[in-house]
Amino acid sequence: MTTPAVRLRVPVRSRLRRLPLHLAAAVTVVVCLFPVYWMISTAFKPSADIQSADPSLFPPTWTLDHFRRAVEADGFALFWRNSILVTLGAVLLALLVALGAAFAVARLRWKGRRQFMLMVFIAQMAPWESLIIPIYIISRDTDMLDRLPTLTLIYFMITLPFTVVVLRGFIATIPPELEEAAQVDGCTRTGAFRRVALPLLAPGLMATSLFGFITAWNEFAYANFLIIKQQDNRTLPVWLSSFQNTFGTDWGATMAASTLFALPALVIFLLLQRHVTSGFAAGAVKG
Repeated sequence: MTTPAVRLRVPVRSRLRRLPLHLAAAVTVVVCLFPVYWMISTAFKPSADIQSADPSLFPPTWTLDHFRRAVEADGFALFWRNSILVTLGAVLLALLVALGAAFAVARLRWKGRRQFMLMVFIAQMAPWESLIIPIYIISRDTDMLDRLPTLTLIYFMITLPFTVVVLRGFIATIPPELEEAAQVDGCTRTGAFRRVALPLLAPGLMATSLFGFITAWNEFAYANFLIIKQQDNRTLPVWLSSFQNTFGTDWGATMAASTLFALPALVIFLLLQRHVTSGFAAGAVKG
């Protein structure tokens, strides 16, 4: 018979064994979040404290002047609108195309299906920065430079492979018998998918939408390289570089602008966090 002392010793030993894992997790969180904290705290510091030889971890005094300069900067509202249009357009296009492709790969049997998925994986692994020169030449020859639809199509191509892979794995976890039962009740194949499978795909759609939003929202290289003459068509990541001048960098305004820039993605992630976690987990069950 187990004594109370032995029963108490077991949880203590278990907690001690897990202590290194908890410490590693805490260190990881601190390392990942500290740059974000430093950005936000710097945005609220006066310029004198930012340039001080003895930087403080916490702002001794608080100011909103940097945020005011960022909001009143030339092009803030225009570039914000451009980023929203380009990002939402790319995400919606990726979801629409990837949903059909993922359904065809997960549910149908056709020649070349494995080769198609292999090409999708290769496209996902390819570094998109290496394609800047070819894409620039194609955009120049087709008169598509300095246009927001060009950025939308590029971000759509960047996010599409990942979206297809995740949605394909997620669709594979839904039993096909559910759709077959709906077809027996009189639904068409499309109607069965729309009424039965599509509501179950909500977490996967949210997960891929968040990934596509963050990817398109943060992208800098293509927006800076393909929008040359029409400065009004640039996006927020390029706008952040406007706080550099011949006298140096306005770090307070830059950090305030960066905080405002990161706010939409952070809010969306916090709102969809639970669905995103379940979506990635479910999408990884079957490959």
